[in-house]
Amino acid sequence: MSNFEERKPHAVLTPFPVQGHINALLKLGKLLHLRGFHITFVNTEYNHKRLLKSRGPNAFDGLTDFSFETIPDGLTPTDGDGDVSQDLRALCLSIMNNFHQFFGVFLAKLNDSATAGLIPPVTCLVSDCNMAFTVDAAEEHALPIVLFSPCSASYFYSTFHITKLFQNGVLPLKDESNLTDGNLDTKVEWIPGLKSISLKDFPDIIRIKDPDVIKYKIEETDKCQRGSTIIFNTSNELESDAINALSSIFPSVYTIGPFSSFLDQIPENHLKSLDSNLWKEDTKCLEWLESKEPGSVVYVNFGSITVMSREKLLEFAWGLANSKKPFLWIIRPDLVIGGSQVLSSDFLKEISDRGLIASWCPQEKVLNHPSIGGFLTHCGWNSIMESICAGVPMLCWPFFADQPLSSRIICEEWEIGMKIDTNVKREEVEKLINELMVGEKGKKMRQKATELKKKAAEDTRLGGSSYMNLDKVIKDVMLKNY
Repeated sequence: MSNFEERKPHAVLTPFPVQGHINALLKLGKLLHLRGFHITFVNTEYNHKRLLKSRGPNAFDGLTDFSFETIPDGLTPTDGDGDVSQDLRALCLSIMNNFHQFFGVFLAKLNDSATAGLIPPVTCLVSDCNMAFTVDAAEEHALPIVLFSPCSASYFYSTFHITKLFQNGVLPLKDESNLTDGNLDTKVEWIPGLKSISLKDFPDIIRIKDPDVIKYKIEETDKCQRGSTIIFNTSNELESDAINALSSIFPSVYTIGPFSSFLDQIPENHLKSLDSNLWKEDTKCLEWLESKEPGSVVYVNFGSITVMSREKLLEFAWGLANSKKPFLWIIRPDLVIGGSQVLSSDFLKEISDRGLIASWCPQEKVLNHPSIGGFLTHCGWNSIMESICAGVPMLCWPFFADQPLSSRIICEEWEIGMKIDTNVKREEVEKLINELMVGEKGKKMRQKATELKKKAAEDTRLGGSSYMNLDKVIKDVMLKNY
C-alpha cells in the first residue's frame, strides 16, 4: 500500500477464543468493513488451524482489507485431532497471565508492517470484554478501544453487583448444599434495571471457590470500567431497563444489534460467504429441510460448549422421538461427557422418517428456513439473537454463564420461549415440543417472535436506533485518532 492518502481506518478485533464469541465479533467486523474499515481479526493459532480445517486452506485468500492473524494461546497442545473446544478455566488463566505479552508482540508486528507501507496504521482496538488485557494495550499505545460484550446487557450489568451480594451477606454460599437446597432461588429485588432476578441467574462465579478464576473475573470487571466504551449485540427495544442502568455506570454505552438483522439488510457483498465455524458444516441438512412442511421442524442445537451426560442425551432423544414431530438435531463430537455417544438402533429406526442428526450446520440458514417452527436451544446470546431475527420461538435448556438469565428473559419478559427443567425428562421434552409446535401457547409465542423480528429490522434499518448507534460509536470513538 503506497498511497498514504487512500489509507483506511484500521480496527484490530480480538474475540475470546471460543466459537460463539468468534462468530459475534466477526459479524461486527463485517459491519465495520462495510463502513470503510481495514480489519485485522485476531484468532488464537489453535482456532485458526480449526478454521482452515473447517473452511478449507484457501478460505481467507483474496480478501481485500480484511485479514486473519494469530497469536499463541499459551496452552499445551491438545491430544487427538484438535477439533474440540478447549478447557475454559485453562484459557481464562492463560488470558490473564500470558495474552498481554502475546498481544504486545503482535501489535509491534502490525506497527512494523504499517511503517513499511503494507497496511494502514492501527487506529483503534475492538475487543471482547473477556479479553480485557487489550485495555492495557490500548493505554500503552494511546489507541481508542471499544469493548464488546458477547452476552446480554442484562447479564453484563448483573456482574457489577456481585460485590454488593457479598457486602450484603447474601454471599458467599455457606456450603455445597446451597447449590441444591433452593437457596439459589433467593430473589434479589434491590438492583434497578433487573426484574425479579434470582441468585441462580447471576454469573457462575458466585458458585465457584477457585481463587484464580475469581481473580480473572475481578480483573476483567475492573478493566472493563477503564475501557469506558461498551457495545452490545442487542437493541434498546429488547433491553431498555438494563441499558438505562448501565448508562449510569459507563459514560459510553451503545446498542448496535441484532447483528444478524443488520447483515440481512445489506445487499450481496464480497463478505457474504466469510464464516467462522470451527466445525465443518453439514449443508445436506438444508436439502433435507426442503422436503418438510412450513413451520413443521424443531431445530435442536446446544451450541459449541455445552456438554451433557449420556443419560440426559437419551432423555432429549426419546422426548424428541415421542413427540412425533420432525426435527434436525446437531450433535457435536464432544457434546457428551466422556466421549462420543452412539444412539441406539431402536432410536434411529424410530426417527428414520422424521429426524436428521448432523454434527454442525450453518445455523442462520437453518433458522431462516421456512420449515423451521421452533428452536430447542442452550440460550447462548448469538443463538437467541439469530432466533429473534428469524422470528422463531424457543425451548430453553440453559447450561451455564449468561444462559440462565437469558432463558428467564426469553420466557418471562419477551414471552417467546418455555424452559425445560435442568434435570431433563423425556415426558417434559415431548410435552413442551408439542406445545411449542401445535399448542395455543406456542402460537402466541410465534406471534410475539414475529413482532420482535420486525422490530429488530426497524432498529437496524437506516434511521433506526441501532443503525444510528453504530454510526455514532464509529464517529465518536473509533475514528477519534483517525
